[in-house]
Amino acid sequence: MPPMSTIAPAAPGPSQPSRLALYLQLIRWDRPAGWLLLLWPTLSALWIAADGWPGWHLLAVFTLGTVLMRSAGCCVNDVADRDFDRHVQRTAARPVTTGAVSVKEALILGAVLSLVSFGLVLTTNPPTILLSFAALAVAIAYPFAKRVLAMPQAVLGVAFSFGIPMAFAAALGGMEWNLRAVPLSAWALLVANLFWVLAYDTEYAMVDRDDDLKIGLRSSAIALGRWDVPGIMIFYTAYLAMWAGLGLRLGLGRWFLLGIAVAAAQALWHYKLIHRRSRAGCFTAFRSNHWLGFAVFAGTAVDLALR
Repeated sequence: MPPMSTIAPAAPGPSQPSRLALYLQLIRWDRPAGWLLLLWPTLSALWIAADGWPGWHLLAVFTLGTVLMRSAGCCVNDVADRDFDRHVQRTAARPVTTGAVSVKEALILGAVLSLVSFGLVLTTNPPTILLSFAALAVAIAYPFAKRVLAMPQAVLGVAFSFGIPMAFAAALGGMEWNLRAVPLSAWALLVANLFWVLAYDTEYAMVDRDDDLKIGLRSSAIALGRWDVPGIMIFYTAYLAMWAGLGLRLGLGRWFLLGIAVAAAQALWHYKLIHRRSRAGCFTAFRSNHWLGFAVFAGTAVDLALR
């Protein structure tokens, strides 16, 4: 037996990620595209409602609230889908699915993030507070819609568009506990934005279509079948046409239309990415959609600033 001094120490095993690292992975901190997809239509609506710069308070409330609520939504979604995600190539390594983060931990984290977001909403006004309850209910309902609806992306579209009427309520609402301050145009913009969500989340669903078919989950990519790519382009067209028409009715002009044109050019590029239905192309198109939303926001903000 060799002397103790000559025995080499065992090689250290791979270090385990910290709880903070796991929580950041759970809320997709390294993937900002998700909250940017929420942020740009919300800020566009906020600028329109405020007729320009909305002030630092509302900008902070809606920016931070968007990040927090998207993060809370990830917690709820991963808990609801934990038994399905292990069978999907893209989601098998999520921390709740692997057991690295417990269901209880994920739900507590989601609740804390939601409460912090609600604290921000409390600094606005009663109409916005009322709408926040509806927004939370829709966000919680979405993960379960995949079990019963052929196109659950429609529910996601409402959830991802609810910042629009909330922005109008915050900018225009008074201190009464009613929603009369939210104009019909805000709800029309919500409907228009829903078509954009249908477009980009169908691209997302195309990435997982083969896995979803095996495990029995539903999605717009499955429901549309061979009409998935034409359907996405119709959704993009409806979104941009409706948003452009509503913007013009609300007094926006050429700079706003330039933003719409830039967004339309990006939608055409997305067609080149998805028309072969490759996982990589569809995922690239989905992750690039926040630039399309930014183009619309930038056109809106510049148009209002240069009046």
